[in-house]
Amino acid sequence: MPTDPTGAEIADSSVAPAVDLSGKVAVVTGSSRSIGKGIALELGAAGATVYVTGRTVDPGALPGTIGETAAQIDALGGRGIAVACDHKDDAQVAALFEQVKAEQGHLDILVNNVFPAPVLAPWLGQKFWDLPIEAWDEIVGVGTRSHYVASVHAAPLLFAAGGGLIVNVSSSGAITYAHNVVYGVGKAATDKMTADMAVELEGTDVTAVSLWPGLVRNEMLDAAAVREGDEIYIELPGEGRFDLTGAESPRFLGRAVVAMAGDPGLAARAGKPFTSAGLARELGFTDVDGRVPEVKLRDV
Repeated sequence: MPTDPTGAEIADSSVAPAVDLSGKVAVVTGSSRSIGKGIALELGAAGATVYVTGRTVDPGALPGTIGETAAQIDALGGRGIAVACDHKDDAQVAALFEQVKAEQGHLDILVNNVFPAPVLAPWLGQKFWDLPIEAWDEIVGVGTRSHYVASVHAAPLLFAAGGGLIVNVSSSGAITYAHNVVYGVGKAATDKMTADMAVELEGTDVTAVSLWPGLVRNEMLDAAAVREGDEIYIELPGEGRFDLTGAESPRFLGRAVVAMAGDPGLAARAGKPFTSAGLARELGFTDVDGRVPEVKLRDV
């Protein structure tokens, strides 16, 4: 039975994509928790072998480790392989894909999700002149550059599979103001990278897309949430109140990735951004509680 971020069981009235990924190999970066974990779990539930990467190998203040994600993938019927990797370190990223090559010989799906969300948190709502210069290096350097570096190493393995899918997790912050200047620049750069990757990947049967989550109720937001009766919300500095009762679960994003991986019309999506909720309406899946959240051009 599905659970919410607190671990509480919820009724399973959901519709998952009817996609069999048995024999497929995926890498999901930054998948110890949150969106990355949700995507890794759904790929595993569809039968894939999933390489789970990230820095968290031991339990900490927030729940989730790469080992725990890998174990949950196994329990769902896939195969989880945890690989400790700091995506700031190019050598570690290169070693990750060398491992995939040695063990699998190819790659079918790369999900570039790694993002320094805990680092971003104290900078929310701050003007660019008040931010330390390091904010650029953290948000653009990790959130965008790491996607590029992983894609460089993954491309030959995707070609070896005869084609595949690159998903760059981005957001509507690419086209509308959200959080601060560096956040928006990073997301806009990610979407431009996706578009230009599609141009250079033409004819290879590898499709690159951007995925825009909505408001996602992950472990970090849930830990900071305020509960007043039936209302659950979070207050962000300078941005106001966000209602979490209608938020997406991390696994909703995973279902979006699985649905795209099984979409016969995938090639036509090349270079474009897609919202998780829009894909659910188009491809016929729901969140774990049976809902399809509203499409909103804002996220957290």
